[in-house]
Parts: sequence; C-alpha cells; structure tokens
Amino acid sequence: MEYVGRVPAPPLGLFIDDIYCLTGVPRHRRMSVPPMPSAHLFVNLGGRARLWDSDPSVPPVVFNQGDGWFMGVWTRRFLFEQPTRVRLVGVHFKPWGLSPFLGIPAAELHNRWVPVGAVWQRALERMRNRLGDTASATETLRVMEQELRSRLTGTPARGLDLVLHTGRRLETSHGAVPVGALTEAAGVSGTHLATQFKSHVGVTPKRVARIYRFARLLLSVDPLRPVDWSDLAHTAGYFDQAHLSKEFKDFTGHTPTEYLALRQRFPAERGFPPDNGPMPAD
Repeated sequence: MEYVGRVPAPPLGLFIDDIYCLTGVPRHRRMSVPPMPSAHLFVNLGGRARLWDSDPSVPPVVFNQGDGWFMGVWTRRFLFEQPTRVRLVGVHFKPWGLSPFLGIPAAELHNRWVPVGAVWQRALERMRNRLGDTASATETLRVMEQELRSRLTGTPARGLDLVLHTGRRLETSHGAVPVGALTEAAGVSGTHLATQFKSHVGVTPKRVARIYRFARLLLSVDPLRPVDWSDLAHTAGYFDQAHLSKEFKDFTGHTPTEYLALRQRFPAERGFPPDNGPMPAD
C-alpha cells in the first residue's frame, strides 16, 4: 500500500501529528492496534471495513464506503479489518487534538468511536463531492486540511492551553516527566490538571504519560538485532523488566518475546509512519 502524509502548519500542527492518505491492497487484512498517544479521524473511501474492541462485551462496527468516524484516545487494543482494496483519508491527532474541533467532552470519546455525521453535519457529503473517485492523494490531503482549518475554533476552550502546554512536555519527554513536576511547573493542583486532561483528552495525564512511554518502547525495538529487554525497560522508564512485560501484555496481548517474533516475521512496511504499533492479527 501507499502512505502519503504531511504535517500541517500551525495552528493545525499544535493539534495534529499528520494528515494522510492510504491507498492500495493491504498486505494483511486484520491489524491489531495497541494504545498509541493519538486520537483519530478516518474517512473510508474504499470498501467495507470492520473494527472490534478487545472488550468482548462491545459489539463490532462496520464502516461502509463513504463512512467517516472519530476515535478518541484508546487505552486498550482494538482490531481493525481493512477492505480488500483500501482508499482512506485520515488524521492522527495529538491526544488533546480533537478538543478544539468537536466541542464535546473528550471523555465521551475515550475508547469509543462516533460517526463524523453525528458531530460534523454534512461534512462527509461535502468532502465526497469534492473528491469523487479519482482525486489524487495530494488533492485528498488538501481537501481534508481545508475542512480541518474551517472547523478550528478561534478561542481555546477553558483549560485547553494548560493541557496543550503540559501535554507537549509529556510528548517531548516520551512520558518521562512526573505528573508532580507538571503540576508544580504549571502552578496548579494535581486534581485540577487531571480534570482538565479528562475534559480535553479523555484520560488523566498519568495515563497519557504511560501511553507515550509505551510508544517510545515500541520505537526502541529493532527486530533485526538482539534485544536487551532489561536495558530497554530502564531506558523507557519502567521500574524493571517485569513491569515492562506486564505493560506489553496489557497493551498488545503479547509478551515481549511474542511481539518481537511477530515483528521479525512481519516487518513494518517501508514508507509508513515509524510508530511500529499496528501488527498483523491474521
């Protein structure tokens, strides 16, 4: 498949990691996706796709051609089944990135997906009409970026500046800054910071730090070389290797050794974002 993405300029870049277009025939239909420090917008311009929560009590959802959906920050893995031929435009938001675009509490999107039409009325119809069936990746990205710029509210909601400032510290440190240090630097209480994060991210800053730390760990794994798990645990900020192993099992459903074996069998595709998160599930 082909992945074409770009990082938007400010002010969008404060809230978005990249906007991308994904097209082609997938190497693997079913992908298991661990928690990552991001929220998402997907617009499906290809065939039918399906999504399963790792919580078996949550029913699966089907996304037909033309459907779009938002996903907030996830703190458990989910399974995504791609269509036989993919044509998708998506947005990787930073954990706090959905807040200025949607106008609803982020807690309502924690571990959930909602149709785009329920939040942005008529937006999908407008984008589909502009894109048609043959729009290039460049044109597709341009249309999505224009829609996002038109939706960005001018005045930040209460508490968003605080979340943006402290969230960027968690991002640049890969979750290594203690929450106590964040509250002290911001001059607020831990309760106040947690309340604002739940409003604009959907989870506490401690949970965001945990996800950033795990994402850094995945980036540190080189399947082509011997892996010293104890050293990686220390570098990524885990107490010990046992703590790392528990995190791996919680987030991916695999032990570190099982994950490494999967990465060796199925290397990440060239040209894709280097998050090493999604892995084949078939």
